[in-house]
Amino acid sequence: MKIRFTHFASFLAALSATVSLNVLAASDCPQFSPGGRAPIIANAKMRVSTQQLCYSDFAVLHSGVTHGPLWSAEHLTAQHIDDARDNTRTNRFFVDKKLPPGDSATLSDYKKSGYDRGHMSPAGDRWDKKGMAESFSLANVVPQDPSNNRRIWSRIEQAVRRLVEQSGDAYVVTGPLFSGRQLQTIGESRVLVPTQLYKVVYLPNRELAFAVVVDNMPTNKYTVKTVRELEAMSGLQFPGIPDTLKDQRIGGLKGV
Repeated sequence: MKIRFTHFASFLAALSATVSLNVLAASDCPQFSPGGRAPIIANAKMRVSTQQLCYSDFAVLHSGVTHGPLWSAEHLTAQHIDDARDNTRTNRFFVDKKLPPGDSATLSDYKKSGYDRGHMSPAGDRWDKKGMAESFSLANVVPQDPSNNRRIWSRIEQAVRRLVEQSGDAYVVTGPLFSGRQLQTIGESRVLVPTQLYKVVYLPNRELAFAVVVDNMPTNKYTVKTVRELEAMSGLQFPGIPDTLKDQRIGGLKGV
């Protein structure tokens, strides 16, 4: 069943859940963020009922309000990308038991919803069996338009992998954006459907950083943003990326 909330800001403000100290403190899993500095939620309303989850090769900030990730961070190397080619995809989605009851999406929420369970840190980036299995946590997925997930978004993920191979390594943060007064939900958990998806890429060896934004709908178009523009529109901050690189804008992604 699909339900619409017309005043998402009021919905957030009305929740009585406490703010997770993990958002305000140092990252619990610093290896996935440049300088160990994970993304910060600058918008106080977005901090409600959040919890950071550390997996073997990526980290997630999960929201009990949206019932999904606000960001998913990974540090990729050229060797990781090479190893990932031989890793077998598992497709076994699961609810992470570390989340409080009611915070997570459930498998039934996605059933007959019309949406894919869209990975934020991609299964295609996982270079060993443990990481592959963990990537299917519902804490790492959002409701994503099927055409979007399997076409434009897949091509963007592949383009980022090529950049990692060319550059040696990259820090990548991926997540949903929720904009507008009307937001759609799916399932009994009322999992919020993103209006857009973003990916922030920082290539330290090339001193290059940029963001990509895609509408969560059937489309062949994406928008390149500066990191600073993405910070302004997302309510997030990326303290590990040098300020001197946050106004860079690339022309586009090869092969997308």
